[in-house]
Amino acid sequence: MTSPVEAVTECRLVGLDETWTGIDGVAGIIVNVNLAGPEARHCLTLLLRRLNGRRLPCIHLVRNSSASTVREAQALGATACLSALLDPETVVEALFRQISPDATVSELVVQRQIARTGTLINTMFQTAASGQIDLQEVEQGLDPVMNAVKEGGLTGWLEVVRAHDDVTFQHCLLVAGLTAGFARSLGLSSKDSHLMVRAALVHDVGKSRIPPEILNKPGRLDPDEFRVMRTHAPIGHEILLASGNCDPITLAVTRHHHELLDGSGYPDGLSSDAIADPVRLLTICDIYSALIERRPYKEPLPEAEALRILHGMTGKLEDGLVAAFAKSVRTDCRHPIAA
Repeated sequence: MTSPVEAVTECRLVGLDETWTGIDGVAGIIVNVNLAGPEARHCLTLLLRRLNGRRLPCIHLVRNSSASTVREAQALGATACLSALLDPETVVEALFRQISPDATVSELVVQRQIARTGTLINTMFQTAASGQIDLQEVEQGLDPVMNAVKEGGLTGWLEVVRAHDDVTFQHCLLVAGLTAGFARSLGLSSKDSHLMVRAALVHDVGKSRIPPEILNKPGRLDPDEFRVMRTHAPIGHEILLASGNCDPITLAVTRHHHELLDGSGYPDGLSSDAIADPVRLLTICDIYSALIERRPYKEPLPEAEALRILHGMTGKLEDGLVAAFAKSVRTDCRHPIAA
């Protein structure tokens, strides 16, 4: 039962010896015990005393739905009784309908996973300033991104992420979500999808060593500032090399995600077949993300306009991949992305 709850919020499993001393921070409880046992009744009676009249959402899982069983559960604090045979996801959804009636479980999952991945990204950028990152920690951010996009759809992910003010934080999470959705739409294997999301999460790690006055400038960069900004790709590549045990795809994406098929990109001016498919895929997600982001000097573009710009980059981006990306965005979003 803890796994479905953990997707939404922090939780812990307690036994019948629980004393409920930390009850102030508890938002809801799922009770899965035999109420006939004296230990269970003592534990739940102690909970009621600790609550001191406060009503806490409390789902009791019962083995039968007789009136006497329901009355007994209610006397011991139950706000709802459900069959113990129900699947855990249904039970968790019922609990959170009481805790947060205005939010769906999918929305709560997205918020939870974004918070978890955001913490990871902040830590990564802090440690990257010293010259390397812990790639094992990055692994912890892969499933939260993929699960959140799967559960809440791409729209849910984009809407929550775009509410954040930090431009670099917002961009990394947007690209990760777009990449997860695109990989899913393309039918990539779980292994390849994880590789792509890993690359998306770290692709801008080189920005950790860009001067803050340039990185956070509330306006467009001048030519000199832009030259400094362009160094983030090779710097990120160096950080990953120094970190050790980084896969070739993540290394390539981090260094080359600004390369374009006509050779007009940076830092190495690669063109055509010299640009690997994973790089081509993530570059599209990277550009689209920049177009729909809110920046101090620009409003976000709506979905249709951002896709129109991508389609207009013939010769710079792979047309087939752009078409597939557009399809994934339109399919995975429950409604258009509004500016």
